[in-house]
Order: sequence, then C-alpha cells, then structure tokens
Amino acid sequence: MKTALLALPFTCLVAADGFAQSAGPQPMAMPAEIATPKDVAYKGAIKLQVDATDVDRHIFRVRETIPAEAGTVTLLYPRWLPGTHAPTGRVEQLAGLSIKAGGNRLDWKRDPVDGFAFHVNVPNGTKALDVEFQVLTSVDTDQGRMVMAPEMLNIEWNSVALYPAGYFTRQIPFDVSLKLPDGWQFGGALETASAANGVTTFKPVSFDTLVDSPLFAGRNFKRFDLDPGGATQVHLNVVADRPDLLETKPEQVEAHRNLVRQAYKLYGSHHYDHYDFLLSLSDRMGGIGLEHHRSSENGTVPTYFTEWEKNADTRDLLAHEYTHSWNGKFRRPGDLWTANFNVPMRDSLLWVYEGQTQYWGYVLAARSGLITKQQALDAIAATAAAYDHRLGREWRPLQDTTNDPVIEMRRPLPWRSYQRAEDYYSEGELVWLDADTLIREQSQGKKSLDDFASAFFGVKNGSYEPVTYDFDEVVTTLNKVHAYDWAKFLRTRLDATGTGAPLDGIKRGGYKLTYTDTPSDFFKAAETRRRTTDLTYSLGLVVGREARLTDVQWEGPAFKAGLTVGTIIVAVNGVTYDGDRLKQIIKNREPIELIVKNGDRFRTIKIDYRGGLSYPHLERDGSGVARLDAILTPRT
Repeated sequence: MKTALLALPFTCLVAADGFAQSAGPQPMAMPAEIATPKDVAYKGAIKLQVDATDVDRHIFRVRETIPAEAGTVTLLYPRWLPGTHAPTGRVEQLAGLSIKAGGNRLDWKRDPVDGFAFHVNVPNGTKALDVEFQVLTSVDTDQGRMVMAPEMLNIEWNSVALYPAGYFTRQIPFDVSLKLPDGWQFGGALETASAANGVTTFKPVSFDTLVDSPLFAGRNFKRFDLDPGGATQVHLNVVADRPDLLETKPEQVEAHRNLVRQAYKLYGSHHYDHYDFLLSLSDRMGGIGLEHHRSSENGTVPTYFTEWEKNADTRDLLAHEYTHSWNGKFRRPGDLWTANFNVPMRDSLLWVYEGQTQYWGYVLAARSGLITKQQALDAIAATAAAYDHRLGREWRPLQDTTNDPVIEMRRPLPWRSYQRAEDYYSEGELVWLDADTLIREQSQGKKSLDDFASAFFGVKNGSYEPVTYDFDEVVTTLNKVHAYDWAKFLRTRLDATGTGAPLDGIKRGGYKLTYTDTPSDFFKAAETRRRTTDLTYSLGLVVGREARLTDVQWEGPAFKAGLTVGTIIVAVNGVTYDGDRLKQIIKNREPIELIVKNGDRFRTIKIDYRGGLSYPHLERDGSGVARLDAILTPRT
C-alpha cells in the first residue's frame, strides 16, 4: 500500500551538488568599503592640540582642526600600530567625540563593521571640521598599560588623533601643540618650533612621522648626551618616580655611550637626523619597549641606575630597541609596511625583524658593557634551556608563531610551553646565533653576521625613509657574505617541528648547555627582581607573588600532578609555603606534598620528583673554538 505525499508548506530546492538550498535567512549586504589610501597630497594640514595636564585623572583632552570639503568624510582612529605588529589601537578610550563645522554640531556615525572609522556628512561651504574628544587612559593596571602618573606621562600620538581615510599617512601634514603640567620637561624626536604660556608647538611633520615620534615627560627629568661632539645628536632622556632615581655613575653613562659607538661599528651607518632614547624608571607608569625610527620608548625598573648590579636582566632593553632603528624601522618587511594605520599588517618576517634584533640586543649590550660577557652567556643559557623544554616545538613550527601578535594579542596563556607565544623573538635569536657561528666557522673567522648587518641594514647612510625587503633578499645578502644554501638553512629552522632547542649555534660557538643545582648570578638576580621562585627545570613551575603559580610546564612534574597557572600553594610538607624552603626540599630530594588552593577549593597533592634543583648554564667545550666569546667582544 502506498502512502500519499503530504503537501509541504515550503519549497525545497536541490542544488547540483545534492544539498538542499535553505529557504532561511540570507546575509545582509555589507556597508560600503572605507576609501582605500592613495599616495596623493592631502589638502592642507591638520591642527592637533593636546592638553596633557589632567594627570590625576589620566585624561588627554584633544582638539583637532581637519581641512574638509562638502560630502561624506571618514575619520579613522589608528588601529594597526607599528612595533606591536597587531590591531592594538585603544579606540574604546576615545570619548566625548564632538564634530562641528562653522560652529554647528554635526552628527557622526561609527562604521558598523570597522569600529575605528567614523563617518560624517559635511555640509556645503565647509572648509574645516572642528573635532574635540578625550582619551580616557587606564587608571588601574587591570585596564591596560598606565601611560599617566602624577610624576610622568607617555604620549603616543596615535592615541590622541583622528585622521582622514583615503590617503597615505605620509601625505597628511600635522601641526601639533602640547600643554604639559607646570615645570615638567620632556624628551622626544619632534623638534620644537616655539614655547609660550606652558604650550609647546612643534615643527610640522607628516602623520607617519608624528606617530613615530612619541614623547616622555615628567616632573623628575634628566638628559644625557650619548655622542658628545658627534655630528648626529643622540640623547638619553630619563623620567623617574623620584629625583634620587636619576643619580648615575660615570661608568653607567659611559656604557650607554658605548652602545652608540658599538652600533655604529656594527652597522656602519645611522638612519636618523637625531636620536632620543626615552627611558622611564617607574613602577607607577607601565613598562614598555617600543621602537621608533628616531627614538624608542623604554620603561623599566625604578632602580635601573641606583641598583645597577641587581638589574642586569633589564639592560638589553635599550640595545634591542635601538637596533630597531636599523632593523624594523629602516629595513622593514614588505608585508609589514602599510599605507596607513588601519590597513592590516602581515608578520611573516618577524623572525628577522624581532629575532635578529633580539640577537643583536644581547650582543650589543655585551659589547658596550651594559652587561658583562658572563651575563650575556647566562642570558643565552636561559633562552636555550627554555626552548629545550618547550614541548610546543613538537607540533607548532617557529614560522607559525609570527601570527601570534594578531591571534593572541599578548593575552595570558594557560600553557605557554605548549601553545608557544611569539617565539620568533628568542628562538629566532638562537637561529641567528646558529647562522653567525656557521659563517665564522666556514670562513675561518674572516666573515660573520656582522658583515650581513652592515650589508643589509647599513645602506643609504643618513636616510630614514623605510626600505622594504622579503625572504629572498635576506637569503641573497647572506650569500653575498658567505655562499651557502641559506634558503634551506632558514626554512628548515622555521618550518620544522621536533624536540629540543636549536643548539648548534651554542655548540659551534664553543659551549654546551648544562644544568647544575646552583643558579647563575644572572638567573638568581632576575628571579629576585621579579619576586618569583623559578623551578622551571625541576618541578616545572614558577611561583610568583602571593605564592601563585605563574607558569606550569606542559608534561612536567607539576603538570602531571594536576597543577595549573593560578594555583596558590598554601603549604609544603605541612608547613606554610616558603620559596627557599621548597628549594631546600627539592635539593634534598625529599618527597613533596603540597596543599594548594584554586578558588575556594583546597587539595592535597603529591609531586613525584626526586631530581634535585636544576638551573641552566653555558659551559665551555674545550674541543671547540670560542666563537661565542668573539661575538660578545667589543669591536675596535
């Protein structure tokens, strides 16, 4: 018996591939695309006035006069920021936006797709838009980096400016003025045109140059000449929480002067008309390390000078950011250069941009005397050990980590040793050490990566117009220094997965990675400064402030016992937690029983580990040439 088919209330169509086409909702049309930037001159100059006196409430107050004609104008807030390699603009901090023409307030509308774009219909007869807004910067650390404090501030011009869509930012002129609290001094790459009534007016620059020229200002300020008598001025501008933190010894200043000298010997060039290191010594304003062409933003511990011996692990910072003037700002990956600050960046060559900079940062710090040779060796040992235990290398290639600025946005990770995070920095450093020692070995010491640095970054001395590059040019320049299959060398290290760190550079440098039960002075000082108990290479964990775990190694003893980041250690073997006591228990190879807390849950766990304490070192391999010593030796 056949059953009659029931009439259906809708029509079901069958596509050629056999799947039914839905009669459900269909996507709405997207709004019109924002104008593509063109390399044409912008008509007029944007006037930007910033009042930075409200340091108690951490507020910048902004006024802009933007030339405009009748029609629809789109104003952009910078989103993709150089040096961060990611869409890190803080548009949510922009508030109180008012746009007027001829004194009449105009309605504006935020783009429904791109929240960094604001559309406004400009009436006939308009010559300029008068724009006002405030930038409400963080007032607590859980809101992001603090850029204002009662004693100092950090102005990044991209955070206090809107600019018109449709133009290369190098084609948009800006006239900028700034009001600071009374008595404050500042440092930065912008040149002063005039100063009156507490307002400083700067010489006109393009928006590209403006964004590349941040400013540090403060109540406690000191400036050091790092190239006395030099044809191109280089200064170290320091702001501090207290006046006494600005006290320096002659040998400390000389080490910073040596940094400039050694950089010139390495690169054989400079790519600025003057350079300003901006350095904040503060635990009130947030730390930072951000490169610019003619300056760099550097924020570190308040006692950088006054407790010099305790802070060795912080003293590669200036060398790293200074190197970026050559590597990253002047020579820039082609897919990382963009026409404006709202076009997406691509980060495929960060293993050169950041990885080689990480390498030269430590090399130049050692050559200049900012750190000793032994401290540099200890730093390399710490890096090598980290990657020798990073199990994420088994599944994720180094090349893929260049995507991390966009996909991770530097958010905290639960399992960094397995997920990996921006490893193009420090694993990249090991790759370039490998390349350097290989060139030195095969050329019998006649060539080195120094020759690559001068050939690749040292071109067009004095120019600070960016010159882009790609993978092939890196390989070609390496081959000009020393013939080798550099494409295979690099792609193998970038694309392969496997266990263990790339240690060939250390071995070829005349050293080997070893572990002992005693930390190096460098490791111990870093542990003390960070207020941590670092047991990465024994229990596989790091204990931070308030006995809270800040890192747990994937598949390490702590991991296998069920510990995670955020766990609080309450007691060890029945006694209230103490870092030194835990170390002694591990050293004695005693059983370990912990009482731990996660939220409101307490647990008692045992860690099956009897291997003793373990800390990384580089030990001289007597059978090899000490090429690493030569790398760290000052150039004459």
